[in-house]
Amino acid sequence: MAGHSKWSQIKHKKAKLDAKRGKAFTKLIKEITVCARLGGGDPDGNARLRLLIEKAKEINMPQQNIIRGIKKGTGELPGAQYEGMTYEGYGPHGIAVLVETLSDNKNRTVAELRHIFSKKGGNLSESGSVAWMFENLGVIHVSGNTTEDQLLETLIDYDVDSISKDEDHLFTISCDPKELDKVKHALENLGLKIEAANLEWLPKETNKNTLEGAQAEKAYGFLEALDDLDDVQNVYTNLV
Repeated sequence: MAGHSKWSQIKHKKAKLDAKRGKAFTKLIKEITVCARLGGGDPDGNARLRLLIEKAKEINMPQQNIIRGIKKGTGELPGAQYEGMTYEGYGPHGIAVLVETLSDNKNRTVAELRHIFSKKGGNLSESGSVAWMFENLGVIHVSGNTTEDQLLETLIDYDVDSISKDEDHLFTISCDPKELDKVKHALENLGLKIEAANLEWLPKETNKNTLEGAQAEKAYGFLEALDDLDDVQNVYTNLV
């Protein structure tokens, strides 16, 4: 089974910190608004919206914030028109990067991204330059009393791509995007706590030249600087 990405661990811990600061609210509300605009405001008929609402509840977002975000998406309330874009490039020491954004001002977003790439030793590239290195999968992070063998037995009938565990005993399961909701419920029925469940871009192959010391510090500092931008929703990399 595939190994666990250190950047995934960093993002998971950072997300918890951002949730405490309330910073996660802003990014998640944007995503809820766009999801409702594209797929409708009824979570029963919009699986992606259903996942986002569950995610919002997990970080204790007030119900009225969730409803307001949905209504802005469906046009029942006025609000900014966010556009989703994906940018590609290379970071320090040649790591490949995909950056998903939601913004009401594309020029501002591009300028901020170019600044970070240039300042941190990377370069923003053309569309398609690194996307071929990644594949879109459902990714679920779970904690609880289980083993990899138990997970394999439970998920044997699902299209699961990989199962891995990090040093904090957090399991990560990747699967076919269409089966994300089903796999999530199967894990809940096993009595496990769902820490996160999302669609993510995972590298087909991780960077074989694993970075260490100052090089690793520079690369992860670059990734965190991108992730901190208000218009950035997600940052993916092929770095181990």
